Amino acid sequence: MEAGSQGAVSIRAIADAVGCTPPAIYLHFADKDELFFELCEGRFALFSDYLAEARASTDDPVEALRRCGRAYIRFALENPDQYRILFMTGPTVPENKEPQESVGFQSFMAVIDAVKVAVDAGAIRPVDPFLTALALWSSSHGLASLMIGATRFPWPDREAIVEHQIDILIRGLLR
Repeated sequence: MEAGSQGAVSIRAIADAVGCTPPAIYLHFADKDELFFELCEGRFALFSDYLAEARASTDDPVEALRRCGRAYIRFALENPDQYRILFMTGPTVPENKEPQESVGFQSFMAVIDAVKVAVDAGAIRPVDPFLTALALWSSSHGLASLMIGATRFPWPDREAIVEHQIDILIRGLLR
C-alpha cells in the first residue's frame, strides 16, 4: 500500500518485500487483485476500529455521530496513503467476492446503524438512515480528501474546520 496504487505494485515486489517467491504468493491468492483486496480489507479493519471506538466512547447517539465524523477524518489524516487507496482509487473486488461482504462496506453499515440509533432515540429528526449516512460520509470524505490533497491551501486550524463541518452537518439533523 506504500506504492500509492494497485497498478504500481508487482507480485515480484510484494514477494521480495515479504521474503518469498512470486509462485508462493499464488498459493494463497488467485491473482494480484485478490491479494490487493485482502490488503485493503486489513486497512479497512483498522478504519472500522476507529469508528467502533468513536461510537463506544459515548452513550449519546448524537455525540456518537459527531465522534464518527472526527474518527473518519482522523483516520484519513493519520493514514493518508492508505486513505487514498481505500477511498479514492479503491481495490478491485475479486470475482468471488460481493462488495457488500467487504469490511469497508461493513464500516459504512456501522454508520447507518449509528444514524438508526439516533433516530430511534428521538435524538435526531426522522431521516432515511442510508441516505443520511451517505451524506455524512460524503461530507467527511470531501473534507478529508481536501485536507490531504490541497497541501498549499491556507487551512485554518484543522481541528476548528473539522468541528465546524461536523457541527453544520449534525445541526441539520436535529429536531
